[in-house]
Amino acid sequence: MSQLSNQTCEACQADAPKVSDAELKELMGQIPDWTPIAVDGVMQLQREFKFKNFKQAMAFSNRVGDLAEEVFHHPSILTEWGKVTITWWTHAIQGLHKNDFIMAAKTDTLLAEEVAA
Repeated sequence: MSQLSNQTCEACQADAPKVSDAELKELMGQIPDWTPIAVDGVMQLQREFKFKNFKQAMAFSNRVGDLAEEVFHHPSILTEWGKVTITWWTHAIQGLHKNDFIMAAKTDTLLAEEVAA
């Protein structure tokens, strides 16, 4: 399997399969900084990113938003002073799809680019 960050999201319908427990374990190994959480019974992926100030946090939030628009798959983004919390899940299936793991990996790539800049 190629790296998640190099993969492309696929169109997801309401009947798309959620990731299985075995897939969840395998995919989580590829995005170890993310945490699977359940919110109102819906599995989601969440990660908190730290920044030096609000301006950096907002810039990162905007980059995640731009990435989400490119593939029309949108996370929850909570931007605070020095902190951004990103939560990915697939609304159409009320749970986790492989797309969420791909987008989490791509979000990690954005962070690496922020740090390198």
